[in-house]
Amino acid sequence: MSVVQRKAMLKADGFFPHKKNAKGTTIIYSRKHPTAKFVRVVIDSGIDGKTNKVVGKVGVKLCFINRQKGWREITTQIFTTNTGLVKTIKAQEAAEKFVKTCKFCKAKKFKAKTGNTVCANACWTAWAGKKKSEKTTKKSSQKVAAKSSQKSSAKKASLRAVKKKLQRKGQKNLQRFTQEILPGDLVTIEKCEGNNILTDYTGSVLGIVQKIEGPRVTTVWSANSSDVPNWMLPQINEDTQDALTRYRFKVLSRKVEWVKVA
Repeated sequence: MSVVQRKAMLKADGFFPHKKNAKGTTIIYSRKHPTAKFVRVVIDSGIDGKTNKVVGKVGVKLCFINRQKGWREITTQIFTTNTGLVKTIKAQEAAEKFVKTCKFCKAKKFKAKTGNTVCANACWTAWAGKKKSEKTTKKSSQKVAAKSSQKSSAKKASLRAVKKKLQRKGQKNLQRFTQEILPGDLVTIEKCEGNNILTDYTGSVLGIVQKIEGPRVTTVWSANSSDVPNWMLPQINEDTQDALTRYRFKVLSRKVEWVKVA
């Protein structure tokens, strides 16, 4: 696709170019999200603003505009080819529903440079100045809670060790299942135990499959408002249905069945 065609495609979908790109030389486009207030769909066109030539893939992400008119990135930027651009834009727009919201001011949350997920409006500054006595009381309760937490952690570590031992013991007789996952699929996860689905995370976890290499699945997780840490999200399209508690893929964009591996 030529530069003219790419620009025409973005313009036809309602995107307008920005005057400058603070992070590079490529032309940035954006438009309002079709349903979410203060959210914009932002596209790095991959077109160099100086040479007017295509220098890379197209990047798509969502940004929230806060009270200070600052743009906060609320979904991971996904790079795609020309043919996958429309599908990626729709997937990012759908991901807005999965972004965490501040319970105080209802603004979207984003991942700060510190690594913490915080309110885009930084509304906590409104009540940051608390009395010294309140802080002292809080510290005392934290110490008590810390001691209790240490005991609880030791107990949990012991249970995890027993669980791992049982899992290793049963590995020899496990039956393996797989499903057909393709690049571009929209996926979520399921928490399973044995043959039972304990929790379906549709509505709180959303990802887009980027690459398949054998059983290994590379996924861009654009939203995760659940309590499942990122390191526990599935990375292969296989499942051992006789195993203990685990997380596995669930394809949302089409109907896919799990089949037994011969």
